[in-house]
Amino acid sequence: MTSAEKVELIKEAADDMKAERIEVLDVRKKTSVADFFIVCSGTSDRHVDSIADRVAEKLLPSKIKPLRTEGERSGWILQDYGDVIFHVMKEEQRQFYDLEALWESIQPNPDLEL
Repeated sequence: MTSAEKVELIKEAADDMKAERIEVLDVRKKTSVADFFIVCSGTSDRHVDSIADRVAEKLLPSKIKPLRTEGERSGWILQDYGDVIFHVMKEEQRQFYDLEALWESIQPNPDLEL
């Protein structure tokens, strides 16, 4: 499965759970860590957990499991799917860390090719 296909499955699963402000960040030219980051918000700790659980369930039939998951029951969960990293967080944390602005401000790395 391509990274773009993973992005679509993750977005669909997050949307199914009423995640808010789903954003896809294309970081291929900025880092070798991943191709895409997906960031979305949940309204409570329980909502954040439910969104993350649904994403993992949606990818399981394709035999895709997160390489690691961090932050369960903390208001910010990160699921690392290798080429796609999924962040779901409460809105307060999302505004504080502002991953979208951070990655927007990083200049492309000339050593990375698409």
